Amino acid sequence: MVREVSESCLDSVVKEMVSCYCNVFYADKPDLAARRIEAIGYQLGFQLSERYTMERPPFNDNLEAIKFICKDFWSNLFKKQIDNLRTNHRGTFVLQDNKFRWLTRMSIDSSADNGSSVEDNSAPAAENKTSHAINMHLYFPCGILRGALSNLGIPCAVSADISNLPACAYL
Repeated sequence: MVREVSESCLDSVVKEMVSCYCNVFYADKPDLAARRIEAIGYQLGFQLSERYTMERPPFNDNLEAIKFICKDFWSNLFKKQIDNLRTNHRGTFVLQDNKFRWLTRMSIDSSADNGSSVEDNSAPAAENKTSHAINMHLYFPCGILRGALSNLGIPCAVSADISNLPACAYL
């Protein structure tokens, strides 16, 4: 029996978690909030990859594990595969999701010249605030990927690039 969670419920939980860590628990310590959010994602990714690989043989190399993340792991989480997998030939993999589900629901006014939020598209401060909010939401999926890769024997650092919203590249 496969158990699933409603997408809207998961979206709400993630948004509330980020909001609480950023605005309540660590309101004056954004770096600590980011580390805590990423740590929660790490734990989730570690446990999910353990569950998804329970009946699989071990991976032979890092590329095989990365392909598993791009196809099976991402599909289980977001109901789609990673759109593009690249490497810089120095051991850094870049996973590209052209329409990252959690960013498509963010409140952004793409018609504004400065790319700021819908609520206030008149000041550069609004752009910085929106960018900060998006970045805080990306610590969670970065943690998920880092935890999953760590469980597969690939110690790494994961960061996100959001230069072309709602696309997101994980490095």
